[in-house]
Amino acid sequence: MTTREAIFPAGRQALYETNRYSAAIRSGDLLFVSGQVGSREDGSAEPDFAGQVAQAFANLAAVLKAAGCGFQDVVDVTTFHTDPARQMETVAAERLKAFGGPPYPNWTAVGVTWLAGFDFEIKVIARIPG
Repeated sequence: MTTREAIFPAGRQALYETNRYSAAIRSGDLLFVSGQVGSREDGSAEPDFAGQVAQAFANLAAVLKAAGCGFQDVVDVTTFHTDPARQMETVAAERLKAFGGPPYPNWTAVGVTWLAGFDFEIKVIARIPG
């Protein structure tokens, strides 16, 4: 039986403890990362959309790194957008920086009406190397 192991990036575990969830769960050689938003160290949102997206990808990178992964290990992505038509160009630019060229991971984008004060969220599944 595979056990679950909680993964937390350095310096942000208190935020996850307050909200009672794990940044990620390692199960076997898979990593299931909770949705990452453009929150600063104190949990507040970056004020502009481009900043939120960049910070969400930075927060995601920190979680992946804490598990010994990188963007190259991501196999599945789900993103949530409060205004997809206006936001996709900004998200696509950050996506290209993070994931580079082919082969690309699976990607599902979902339009939503509420993200707890944020406008973008990204969650992934990655395969842990080794």
